[in-house]
Amino acid sequence: MCGIIGVTGAAEPLQVMLDALALLEYRGYDSAGVVLVDDDRLWRRRDAVRGHSLETLREAAADAPAHMTAGIGHTRWATHGAAVERNAHPHCDCSGTVAIVHNGIIENYQELWDKLAAEGHTRSSETDSEVVAHLLERELATGAGLAEALRRCVGELRGDFALAAVTTREPQVIAAARRTSPLILGRIDGTGLVASDIAALLGTTRDLYQLADDEIAEVRPDSISVVGLDGQQRGLVPLEVGWDLVAARRDGYDDFMSKEIHEQPRALADTLMGRLHVDGTTELEELRLTGSDLDEIERVVLMGCGSAYYACLSGRIAFEHWARMPAEVEIASEFRYRDAILGEHTLVVAVSQSGETVDTFHALREARRRGAKTIALTNVVDSLLAREADGALYTRAGPEIGVASTKCHATQIVMLQLLALHFARQRGAIEPEEGRDLAGGLLALPGLVGRAIARMDDYFSVANRLSEVQDVYFLGRRVGYAVALEGALKLKELAYVRAEAYPAGEMKHGPIALIDESAVVVAVATRGRLWEKVMANIAEVKARGATVVVVCGEGDEETKAVAEEFLEIPVVPELLSPAVAIVPLQALAYGVARARGNDVDRPRNLAKVVTVE
Repeated sequence: MCGIIGVTGAAEPLQVMLDALALLEYRGYDSAGVVLVDDDRLWRRRDAVRGHSLETLREAAADAPAHMTAGIGHTRWATHGAAVERNAHPHCDCSGTVAIVHNGIIENYQELWDKLAAEGHTRSSETDSEVVAHLLERELATGAGLAEALRRCVGELRGDFALAAVTTREPQVIAAARRTSPLILGRIDGTGLVASDIAALLGTTRDLYQLADDEIAEVRPDSISVVGLDGQQRGLVPLEVGWDLVAARRDGYDDFMSKEIHEQPRALADTLMGRLHVDGTTELEELRLTGSDLDEIERVVLMGCGSAYYACLSGRIAFEHWARMPAEVEIASEFRYRDAILGEHTLVVAVSQSGETVDTFHALREARRRGAKTIALTNVVDSLLAREADGALYTRAGPEIGVASTKCHATQIVMLQLLALHFARQRGAIEPEEGRDLAGGLLALPGLVGRAIARMDDYFSVANRLSEVQDVYFLGRRVGYAVALEGALKLKELAYVRAEAYPAGEMKHGPIALIDESAVVVAVATRGRLWEKVMANIAEVKARGATVVVVCGEGDEETKAVAEEFLEIPVVPELLSPAVAIVPLQALAYGVARARGNDVDRPRNLAKVVTVE
């Protein structure tokens, strides 16, 4: 998580940093801080007013020295150490001449601290990050320059991290390094820039560059140089960006989440455009796997975390039903620690909105090590995951700023369905007529999602009537279970409600003991081959006094009759229903959260991009 910004050579570096941090705050908002540097001192301001730290930093900006032209800044999602000011970044060394900002985890920080303490260093925070400032202090004392000192330090670190550092000894220099955690470089008109996210720099420049694992950058106002961990010079690698800063603004909506819910039809249409034709043929050029490569695949493993994992559950059913392929779904954070059986005839599809999710990245890397072919399914071109995989598929959802995924989740579902159709055609598992029918259904999804969104006021009315709810159980079967899981996650993330999801048939195997008159049960009860079984499961919880809410097709009076509340969606074929059926559950969570006064864009304890394990 965490956001990093660095600037050198700017006339108003503090303003540049504060504006960038506002764009990065979705990465973490437990605290924020900045440092400005010259050859005399460091000027540092930090605050830990959760969700409001940047506002207090802007107030402090009036006291900032006018002559300083370089600095680094940070917005934090807390890992090591509570969300209090002493743990806020930037962190300094003992002498007060070095400052660092850090994203990620230094796994061997305690071991390093023990050595530094023996040398006389003292710490002022509870973080793992501060150790880097003291390591730099030690290396600078030998006469090394800042970038060289950071190179030596990186060689001692274990873990995943992005780092930026400044020192009064070289006040125009920012040294930066990364391993797994993202960090990019930029420059414009005598100004050098460092950031953890493209969005932080797009308002300033589009001259952006990648920094690879274990590379160290020396950023000056008029130059950027990069070396590897071996000290050898590396070339600058330009970074292509397909969207602009305007796309990341709210466009008149109350919050990013409502904007992004309403953007789902366009995101789905863009994801399908040029890739799926009405005759059922598919074009996935960025896949980078040939027809013969696909013919060798005997089994598919889909993996992700959180909402991406739930998208994979829907994707598994599509692979099994359409492509007639064995398909498995893995929680990426657990996968690398199992003795999973993989090989050259296995395809691993790693799903991550940002392409930076560290658990998913390491799981994909482990899959490659074990000989599997790999595909990254992500929303970010040139992301870590996309560069690591054999091939990539991009969802074209555009920037998603709200922490709780909406349009990216929907496009992940549809992209996996499109990939399953691609395999089905390649393997001859479906007849051309069935392929045309599936294509028509997929191409109709943007319009059907738009029709569901048009019912938002109805969904919000249900949410308002349930705003005091405490315990909610989501039920579904087959693809409906994947929708139920995502609905429960959204309610937990946004409204802080205890919400659990179960395959509907599993309720009687234990969880039904929790059902009484205080419980609310949300059942995904759209028509499909298991609809009658879902209705029987609804009857079981009604008999125990639960209030029932159903997600059902428009005009389905029989299903509506068994419920106290209903969330209608357009009628859609069962296997294609998840991208539509999730809309009312997004709205339900959003509406309950707003009724409770919660910040839907920045739910507590969460960050948009999970770059720590």
